Amino acid sequence: QVQVVESGGGLVQPGGSLRLSCTSTRAITSEYAMSYWRQAPGKQREFVAAMKDNNVTHYADSVKDRFTISTNDAKNQVYLEMNNLKPEDTAVYYCNTRPTWSLFSVGYVGYWGQGTQVTVSS
Repeated sequence: QVQVVESGGGLVQPGGSLRLSCTSTRAITSEYAMSYWRQAPGKQREFVAAMKDNNVTHYADSVKDRFTISTNDAKNQVYLEMNNLKPEDTAVYYCNTRPTWSLFSVGYVGYWGQGTQVTVSS
């Protein structure tokens, strides 16, 4: 079974930066998209960023120009560089791998990491 392990969360002040890391037992190929989602208390889980075909990126409007997703194929890892963090970025961040075609498919689950807490506060 594919396993996804992520890390890098923590406490940071507004305007600060964090780098999340996600490691998958599945090799990163053009067939599978790597993505990050987040869920804040009392809110629905939302899309954050994705890497498709190992080089094409997509971002939610709320994080574009602040977050950058990248991969290290040799290590089966994906990274989310988060800059200029805001209190509203506070959430549990989840890494996911799934077939590229299913990235925004409502019914497709894929494989999820355990989540890592990001807290932006003074």
